[in-house]
Amino acid sequence: MTVAVLASLAAGVCFAVAGVLQQRAAAARPDEEAFSPRLLGRLARDRVWRYGIALAVLAYGFQSLALAFGPLSLVQPLIVTELVFAVPLSARLHRMRLGPREWFGTLAVAAGLALALASARPHGGRPGAAGTLSWLVVVGVTVALVGASLVVAGLLTGPWRASAVALAAGAVMGTQSVLLEATVEHLRHGPLAALGAWQSYALVVASVGGLLLIQSAFQQGPLAASMTVIDATEPVVAVAVGTAVFGEVVHSGWPVTAVTGAGLALVVAGIVSLDSSPLVAALHGGRREEGASGGAGGR
Repeated sequence: MTVAVLASLAAGVCFAVAGVLQQRAAAARPDEEAFSPRLLGRLARDRVWRYGIALAVLAYGFQSLALAFGPLSLVQPLIVTELVFAVPLSARLHRMRLGPREWFGTLAVAAGLALALASARPHGGRPGAAGTLSWLVVVGVTVALVGASLVVAGLLTGPWRASAVALAAGAVMGTQSVLLEATVEHLRHGPLAALGAWQSYALVVASVGGLLLIQSAFQQGPLAASMTVIDATEPVVAVAVGTAVFGEVVHSGWPVTAVTGAGLALVVAGIVSLDSSPLVAALHGGRREEGASGGAGGR
């Protein structure tokens, strides 16, 4: 259990630094590259962004190690502590100091997520049991949510816009987690079974699309507005789909459901607090000015 805790915290730190580096590079890219494969192509040439991707890969390694020694209900809540590292680090790089409002928002999202995940404790389920109709519903709802989020993003500005794009990214990544689970299930029956399953190819599409949306969210606004929403949306979508399609079970009843609800309410309160913060908005504005003057770094 000690290995699981330490590996989870290491994953959280790596994810935090990875997010900061990726957002730092993406924020300097011009708006016309948003949602375009060209954005990923440009970022791939950025040394700082590549360092961020490498750290993300290392973080997934720590996460895998943690899951080998501990349950998901322990590992996932600990990993979301990345927000406690990422948001202050982002502010530090911009030579700004978080105030009570920003600390409340950051801690509320991290604590709320940990509380909701620890109380719900999703488990069980059979990925191979999902029928075609169930998958069509999942894909349809995901596409609708992503489309609606991007439409709303077009009507917003500043941190709110970044959060709307991040909502789309989190929805895709949550569905990607479910597709990964289904692909792993097919692999248990051999490589040919996985190659013959449409979920394997949908996983590739979701992974690339999710990466593009994440970088677009990083580009559109400050890290505090994007990473918090991605971290909140991804597990909620994954758990919702897993419960509805795979038959996963979440703990419910009094007082568990009340604790889960309180955790989710904390997440929402934290996101609203950060998105409405003038300091958080200024973080992205400062980075835009750096990018305009050639300060993106690493190219």
